[in-house]
Amino acid sequence: MEDIKILVVDDEPKLVRLLSEVLTGIGCNVVAASRGKDAIEKTAMEQPDLIVLDIVLADETDGYEVARKVREFSDVPIIMLTAKARESDLLRGFDAGVDDYLTKPFSSKEFVVRVKAILKRTDIDYKDIGDSQISCGPLKIDLVRHRVIIRGEEIRLTRTEYKLLVELARHRNKICIHELLLRNVWGSEYVDDVDYLRAYVRYLRRKIEEIPSEPAFIITHQGIGYELICPGEE
Repeated sequence: MEDIKILVVDDEPKLVRLLSEVLTGIGCNVVAASRGKDAIEKTAMEQPDLIVLDIVLADETDGYEVARKVREFSDVPIIMLTAKARESDLLRGFDAGVDDYLTKPFSSKEFVVRVKAILKRTDIDYKDIGDSQISCGPLKIDLVRHRVIIRGEEIRLTRTEYKLLVELARHRNKICIHELLLRNVWGSEYVDDVDYLRAYVRYLRRKIEEIPSEPAFIITHQGIGYELICPGEE
C-alpha cells in the first residue's frame, strides 16, 4: 500500500480523522476535503489513487455531482459512503461514475477490506485474454483500447461496468454464476453481494440494450447467474 494516495471527502471531521488514521495505519497517504468544490480541485491537483466520497458535503455540491465532475477528467476509482442502500441510490451513483458503495455504519476492518479490494481490481488488465476484440452482433468490445461500441456508437462505461461486461464476454453464450462474476470482477469479499451484482447488471443493460426491460444481450438465469448472448456463436 506504499505510495497509495487516497482522497477522503466528508463534512464530518470525526469521520475524516478516523478514516485518515485507518488509512495511514495501512501505509496510505491521505488528503482530505469537506466541500465538493475542493474535492474536485484536489482530485485534479493531487491525482489520488482512490476517492472515498460521502454523499452529503459542506457546500451545495453533493457527492453525486462531485463524481460526475471528476469523471469528466479522471477514471480514479470512487467509493461512496452512504446511509442509504436502496437500489435507486445505487443506480444514481453508478450513473455518476461511482465504483463501489459502503453503507454507514461500517467497521474499520470492513472499510480496509473494501479499499484493498477496489485498489486490487483496478490493477487488472484484460488486454491479455486472447483476442483483441470481442464481437456480439452489434456489440463490439475493443480489449486493447478499452472501448465499447454498440450499434456503431461508442458508449462510456465505468471501470467496473467494463470489467463486468468483459467477464461476461469471456464466457459468452455460457451461464456465469453469481459467485463467479462477483469474485472475478469485485473480489472474493463480494461473493455474497448478489443484490449488488443485480443493480450493476440493471444499469449496464440501460447502456447497451435497446429495450432494457427486454434484454437481448445480458440474459438472467433466475437464481443462478447471467449470460451474454452472442449471435452466431456456439
